[in-house]
Formats: sequence, C-alpha cells, structure tokens
Amino acid sequence: MTRKFSLLLRFALFSLYALSASATEGPKIEHWQSEAGVKVLFVESHALPILDVRLDFAAGSVFDPVSKAGLASLSNAMLNLGAGDLSESEISNRLADVGAVLSRHAGDDSAGLALRVISTPEKQEAALEVLTTILSSPRFEAAIFERERTRVIAALKDSLTRPGVLAGRALTAAIYPEHPYGFLLTPENLAGISVEDARQFWQRHYVAEGAVLSIVGDIDRAGAEKLAERLSRVLPKGKAPAMPAPPQAFSPIRAAKRQEIRIPHPATQAHIYLGTVAIARNDPDFFPIIVGNYILGGGGFVSRLMEEVREKRGYAYSVYSNFSPQKQPGSFEIVLETRKEQADDALNLTLDILSGFLEKGPTASELAAAKAYLTGSFPLRLDSNQKILGQIAAIGVYDLPLNYLAEYRRRIATVQIADIRAAFSRHIHLEKLVSVIVGVQERTPEVAEAAKVD
Repeated sequence: MTRKFSLLLRFALFSLYALSASATEGPKIEHWQSEAGVKVLFVESHALPILDVRLDFAAGSVFDPVSKAGLASLSNAMLNLGAGDLSESEISNRLADVGAVLSRHAGDDSAGLALRVISTPEKQEAALEVLTTILSSPRFEAAIFERERTRVIAALKDSLTRPGVLAGRALTAAIYPEHPYGFLLTPENLAGISVEDARQFWQRHYVAEGAVLSIVGDIDRAGAEKLAERLSRVLPKGKAPAMPAPPQAFSPIRAAKRQEIRIPHPATQAHIYLGTVAIARNDPDFFPIIVGNYILGGGGFVSRLMEEVREKRGYAYSVYSNFSPQKQPGSFEIVLETRKEQADDALNLTLDILSGFLEKGPTASELAAAKAYLTGSFPLRLDSNQKILGQIAAIGVYDLPLNYLAEYRRRIATVQIADIRAAFSRHIHLEKLVSVIVGVQERTPEVAEAAKVD
C-alpha cells in the first residue's frame, strides 16, 4: 500500500467517522475549589455504576534535589504500603473486598493517587475510608522503604544495560543540563535517599492548597462536593511548592551548538535519539505542533519519517517523532533503530527529512489527512470514564481552559500549513539539536563533514 493511498484511505475513513460521531464535543466539566484550597473538576456520568477519583499534587520529579533524583518516585511508592492502623496487606485486602482499584502515578510535574470503585454506597464508603487513611497518615516504615528502594535500584541497574535506555538518558541529560527535567536516577543517588527524606517530601508536597481533584462517574454534584470536602480535609496543610524556575529560559541549551554523542555498546542495532527542548503544555503553538508532529513522525505508517526511512530505504523497522509538552518546555525527540553499518546514513537522512519539514512544512494532502484523523479519532479519547478522568486531570494540572475538550476538534481543524511551519520554526532549531547514537564508534571524517549543519 503506497503512502499516498494510505493517507487518502485514512482521510476518508475518519471523515466518515467524524460525520457519524456524536455532536457532543466533550463532557460537561464542572469546577470549584474546596475550602482547603483543592481545585476540583467534576464530570457527572451515570452510564455505569462506577466512581473514578484522582488526586494530583505538585510532587513530581521536577522537585527532586539533584543529589537525590528519584525521591519523588520513592515517596509516592510508599503511600499505599501501610497507613494509619492499616498494614500493606490490609490496605490491599480491604480494597479487593469491595472490588476497588487503587493506583499511584508519578511523573515529572505531578504525582498522586487514583481510585476506582463501584458506586454503591457501602462499597464506595469502604474504599474512600482506605483512601482517606492513605492521604492523611502513610506510615513510611523503614523496612518497607528499604525493600522498595532495593527493588528500584535493581531495576535501574538492569535498565542501564539496555541501549535504548542509555540513549534516552544521554539525550535528556544533554538537553536539560541544569534543570530537574534532566536529573538522572543513579544507584548511588537512590542509595542516599532515606525513609525520612521520603516522609518529609510527602509532608511538603502532598498538601491541600494547589492540589487537583478530578471526579468522574456515578455521583451527582452534591455528592461530589461532599466527597471533595472529605478528601480535602484529611490532606496535610500547607501550600504546594512553586515549580523550579528554568535557568533563563534554558539559556545553556538555547545557546549551545549542535551536539553529537556516541556511546559504544555491543547491541546488534544502533539506537539513534535526536532531540531538543521544545514546548510547554499551555503554549499557543500546541495545536499546530501536534498536527505537524502527526505528519512528521507521529502518525505511524502514514508519517513522513516512516515513509522515507523505512518504506523507501529500509533503514529502520520503526521510526517516530514525539513532543512531550510539560509545565515548562518539554522535549522533542526522533527515535529509530538501524543496523550499525548504516547508522550514519540513517541519521543523515533523518536530519534531511526534518530539515525539509522545517523549511516547507506538510503538503496539503498530508495536512488534510492528519486533521481528519485527529478530529475523527478524538471521541475515542473520551469513550470511558477513566479516559475522561485523565483528560480533566490534565486540564487541572496544566491550567488549561475548561473548554479545552469542547474546542479540541475545532482548534485542530483550523490549523494551516503556515501555522505548522511557524510553530516548528519557533521550537525546533537544527543547529541546536542533540544527536545520541548508542552502539557505534566515531564517524569517519567524510561522514562527519556531510552531517554538519550550517
């Protein structure tokens, strides 16, 4: 199947899907603030007898000290491993008895907990009782902390043998040399984190003021307000710490020359990562960027990178591009694997494709197919309570407008070629791109000369 035919087919299918989809552009999101200062977002849905609750705190790895990278993750891991008068196994058993599922999440910007439970009063009450105990009084037992820290260190050591992990870490460290987004976990740093460090991190960061509570499911507004006050009251008092300030808008990265890092490795394939600091989640260029990225390398087999690198030259089985927008500018990456002997050719081709895209942008047919897919597939992002929960949590954490979901398809549909070219030119600069290649030695002088960027 040719790329042109794939584009046309996808355009047709998703145009049809978009026309047949519900006219509703998104769920009705209600919002308020609890007395304790928790931001609450609520979507009422009685389609299933299920209640989903999620709490997000300013407790991500961006708050890790440089010498204790991993502290946020370890602190989060301890929350449901004993709380109040409940042991680790008692917490697990009580939730299992009512069919409830408790999960933890810890990312760069935020961390927290989520609960899913059947909405019948007795089951809901039993599950919420466990959740409030966890939120108010996690134990942070020394023996359990030591077990978890040992497990994390062992997993990290194992991951550090993998070429893809090494490439990703090297790229992250290179593009964020002075910012917590670039702080890397090491066995030594993890070994230096104590249970008291984890407890103090919880006390500082898992506080009411500034937290985001997302509620979706089989409960009415009055019930949601009561639930929000119940959960807010048990949280530690205090104001969430402010995000660390970026060092002069990442001036060390913006001023840097293009870098290439090569790391020897016995892997059979060369792992190539290219990237730079790019865009924040609430940047006005967000919609042109995601449409453009779908065309460049985010659209699977219909993307330009896949067509040129895999289909035409056979350099890689998979190649993709990705933006990771966060509270502060997140990364842009292109990732591929290829045979070692053709790594330089694959890298130079990838740079040429990116350069051409920056210069000319997408074609009209590429843009039409991308917009049809992204608008047509959007209802699939809202086809379950848990997906809606994730979407409204992102609205709360990243301070997005409350009409974000309602406006999503319209904003995608209005993106033009000029918008994509302008957005990419503002955030992607070839002369400041970092390339990491794991598994190959230094370039030959001829190849190095060919790869120079003016």
